[in-house]
Amino acid sequence: MATLQKIVIQDFRNIQLQELTFSPNINCISGGNGEGKTNLLDAIWYLSMTKSAFSTSDRFNFRHGTSAFALSGTYAMPGGSTSRFSIRVQDGGQKSVRRDDKPYGRISEHIGVLPIVMVSPADIAMVSESGDERRKFVNAVLSQMEQPYLSDVQQYNRLLLQRNKLLKAGVWDEDLLSTFDERLSVLAQPIFERRNAFCERLVPVVQQYYAEISGGREQVGIEYRSDLQKGSLAEILREKRDRDQVFKFTTAGVQRDDFLFTMDGHPIRRCGSQGQQKSFLVALKFAQYEVMKAACGFPPIMLLDDLFDKLDMNRVGNLLRVVADKEFGQIFLSDSNKVRTESIVDKLTADRSYFETAGGVFTPRQ
Repeated sequence: MATLQKIVIQDFRNIQLQELTFSPNINCISGGNGEGKTNLLDAIWYLSMTKSAFSTSDRFNFRHGTSAFALSGTYAMPGGSTSRFSIRVQDGGQKSVRRDDKPYGRISEHIGVLPIVMVSPADIAMVSESGDERRKFVNAVLSQMEQPYLSDVQQYNRLLLQRNKLLKAGVWDEDLLSTFDERLSVLAQPIFERRNAFCERLVPVVQQYYAEISGGREQVGIEYRSDLQKGSLAEILREKRDRDQVFKFTTAGVQRDDFLFTMDGHPIRRCGSQGQQKSFLVALKFAQYEVMKAACGFPPIMLLDDLFDKLDMNRVGNLLRVVADKEFGQIFLSDSNKVRTESIVDKLTADRSYFETAGGVFTPRQ
């Protein structure tokens, strides 16, 4: 498996300069709110995904008063080798990603090299907000498992942007629109098929984890909804042309796909308590972990940010039994309550590292 041995962070969020060495098993980060726990986890995420888990723009990742940040990580790789990955981002959008000091031809080639899963309080957006958040989640997972998927999504989005510009400009060229529709359809079909297959693999694992965490009190599910369930995208777009002309954008396609999260057959956003929603999201991310581990052939790195927030002690206990019983790889766990963290982790393993943070400075402790 890929294991992060050492990280160097410079001018990322509130972290000026830090070099930290980690346990290959469990690493616990404690500290008050706003001190930097989540920023460290986000730096680790950035090294895998080449972007923040939280900020859509890199300008929010520069430490105050700076115009660049740099991250590097030394990883033990599958097969026994060691590699160093580095990312430097400058104001203005310049970004370089390197492996062993050699730049990638395209940054997207790095996605999936260091598989990673994050559980975060920000996950609640997948329940409370629009389908954009749920599509982002599915795209992030499938992009790490299948390079062709990421390429198809990128090409699809570029073509969709061009088609929408055409519609917005009021240009109505039937032949040109037909060309766009056929090309979009060719890309949309494998995206739809991969999303559908992923959902089918994911659901039973989510249900299993949710039952273990909640004690089996409710039945959860995920329903995949897509325009392509009605037929090929080219045919659907032909039927929607008059509507697209009125609205001046493309009203059908995989960019509208959604994944409905349910509890006992009802949308979980309406009937689930905070604890139930959090339990579902943790089960979802643990299921993601299992699916990715099977696809990659080794366990991803797991980031658990404020894992115990909004969970009662029964669910916390059930969750810890799940973690103890499963063969997880490297774990990074943040919690504002260091006493709780130590009492939990010390029972799980003696192979762990503790860090305490204040003002973006991380201090290892025994």
